[in-house]
Amino acid sequence: MARSREIKRQVLDLLATDGWEADLGGLADLGQQAVAPLFSALCNPAPLVRWRAVTGFGIVIAALAEKSPEKARVVMRRFIWSLNDESGGIGWGAPEAMAEIMTASPLIASEYHNHLLAYIHEDHCRPDCYLEHAPLRRGAVWGVGRLAQVRPDLAAKAEPDLLCALEDCDTVIRGLAAWACGLLGLTAALPKLGAISQDQSVLELYRDRELQEVTPAILAAEAVCRITGHAPAQN
Repeated sequence: MARSREIKRQVLDLLATDGWEADLGGLADLGQQAVAPLFSALCNPAPLVRWRAVTGFGIVIAALAEKSPEKARVVMRRFIWSLNDESGGIGWGAPEAMAEIMTASPLIASEYHNHLLAYIHEDHCRPDCYLEHAPLRRGAVWGVGRLAQVRPDLAAKAEPDLLCALEDCDTVIRGLAAWACGLLGLTAALPKLGAISQDQSVLELYRDRELQEVTPAILAAEAVCRITGHAPAQN
């Protein structure tokens, strides 16, 4: 028990430190011992710590998947269960961590990407998959965008759902969907991106291991630039 507490403190200290990236290899060295502390960190009150835990999961579980694939699958199944209504929990950070793991592990990506995509797919035949709770769905849309950065061939299957998300009632989801559409180069998104181009609501986007303040308008402009190859016209 004392050893577990020490590891939890070690992981939390790492995630809360400015030079945290330099010590990420230490998380992989901890292996499965880092899993419980990382799950705990996903609920940390500090947003940066939570997001760094997402990054940590990618490193730890990808390394675990190479040595013991079944142990990595156990962690993925735990994430999936946490997002199930029957779990009695909320599953905060689960879609994000799942996506990050998929970017780092080809094996896990091939086996679990459809679970991530299903979280933003409103299928009346499988209502248990779609995340109706907007804060959770934000995480899933971010996850699709993160997957698009590394494995666009897998994330591209979400095109119809991302196009729908551009019209979501939640402004954060609209912004994240714009980001994902740009990463995938979805030309079909251009008309809807134009509608978002005036939205100056501020949201937080974790990318390149930094937490950035952006707006849907900025993300829409970036997406248009990526898709068309040139910046949108200025009013």
